[in-house]
Amino acid sequence: MESNIENLPSIIHEITMEVRDYECDMADGVNNSVYMNYLEHARHSMLKQGGIDFAALARQRIGLVVRRAEIDFFRSLMSGDRFVVKSFIRRTSRLRFEFNQDIYRLPDNVLILKAKIMGTPINADGKPKLPPELESLIIPLCSSPETVTESIV
Repeated sequence: MESNIENLPSIIHEITMEVRDYECDMADGVNNSVYMNYLEHARHSMLKQGGIDFAALARQRIGLVVRRAEIDFFRSLMSGDRFVVKSFIRRTSRLRFEFNQDIYRLPDNVLILKAKIMGTPINADGKPKLPPELESLIIPLCSSPETVTESIV
């Protein structure tokens, strides 16, 4: 899976985290299911910084759901490792968005994984729908040439 994070004119959101002991499996590496949590946290952080509040959307019965996830694993993180998740979002259709996310171990910037997470907003009936107030917040995240960095340890 190719990543275009370095070449895209989009917001690149970065969030730094640290592996906790309980996230590791018997092989001492991070369990593969935990990476989905890291990726989700990074997506939510990016959207929140863009003014999109998941709790407020839920109260309005608007959901942001994952429709497909593709992940290529290259290495494993270990307990205590610090890492950065770099994310960008692009609109792929009227109702679909794609998050491209890479995880790098710090401080040596070793690539751990590349992911593409496709999602769509849905209404209370579970049907794809992008309300104008959500569209006005998410579209600027897809086209602005900035880098946003956050650290959580």
